[in-house]
Amino acid sequence: MSKVKAGIIGCGGIANGKHLPNIKATGLADMAGFCDIIEERAEKACGTYGAEGAKVYADYKELLKDEEIEAVYICTPNRSHSEITVAALESGKHVLCEKPMAINAKEALKMVEAAKETGKLLSVGYQNRFRPDSRYIKKFAENGGLGDVYFAQAKAIRRRKVPTWGVFLNEEEQGGGPLIDIGTHALDLTLWIMDNYKPKYAVGTVYHKLNKQTETGNAWGDWDTERFTVEDSAFGFVVMENGATVQLASSWALNYRHPQEAVFTMVGTKAGIDFEDGLYINSVQGGKLVDAKVNVAGEGVNYYASVGNEKAEIVEQTVFLNAVLGKGELTVTPVQAYTVTLILDAIYESAKTGKPVYF
Repeated sequence: MSKVKAGIIGCGGIANGKHLPNIKATGLADMAGFCDIIEERAEKACGTYGAEGAKVYADYKELLKDEEIEAVYICTPNRSHSEITVAALESGKHVLCEKPMAINAKEALKMVEAAKETGKLLSVGYQNRFRPDSRYIKKFAENGGLGDVYFAQAKAIRRRKVPTWGVFLNEEEQGGGPLIDIGTHALDLTLWIMDNYKPKYAVGTVYHKLNKQTETGNAWGDWDTERFTVEDSAFGFVVMENGATVQLASSWALNYRHPQEAVFTMVGTKAGIDFEDGLYINSVQGGKLVDAKVNVAGEGVNYYASVGNEKAEIVEQTVFLNAVLGKGELTVTPVQAYTVTLILDAIYESAKTGKPVYF
């Protein structure tokens, strides 16, 4: 079986925790290049996941010169996503970039245009689309089960789970906090299920209410109040061109007793869905209210004909690598990811100006 010859730029937590082990699990790629500005990290990743003859780099431009590498994974801080992605596409590589697509919509658009001009594949790491429950609901919605969807709540709410490592708290490097970090997952998942990528306007609020507190109860230890320069919570209200409404709630720290992350509530003219206690579909049948719990635990949903019932992160890699091999299509497209970034940008802008942002 043919394999993709791939490289990875950025060998930190997301590379080692998500991408590299799941790329290996697919058996569809040989990792031939590893790059990190801290060369020791690249060497360690190469030692664990590298194919025979794999090379280590401290400069991503050197990795991109390897003409045998067909696809590149970009797992760097948000600020560099656009620059490296555009360079990789222009060097003839297919790209899977970690979320968010870019630090802002302007930079994300450069990525969309580069993919179009080069004809190379570009996808973004929204792995929650590949969960069994997400795949089930997508198929249900495509088959008309929800009817006309006109309201949704996208939820990425943590009570006290602020990431205290790396550059997560650095606005210069990341562009924001929970909204751009985990809110992006919830919004992407919601728009994908709705199949609606035409926003009309957005209103947003951003808060720095808890990031200067101490004795935080944080899951990963107290945060450094001086380094915590991004928001601790952010909220958005989006109206789509067809009149549908999307509310987005995101937080790393919030006095909220029932946190939920990368889920949504959604209502249509035929049925509604939520994740309050597992995956539920609510409807009216025979004149009676019906709440049906969908059992997706331990069983797969074959939304992709060529993919089994593996965990979401393996399915994500399988779909991308099969697309590179010419055996399938991307699930996360550049224009879809750009629309998510465009809305996040508008929420931040609205929070600054106090005014709605029209698209």
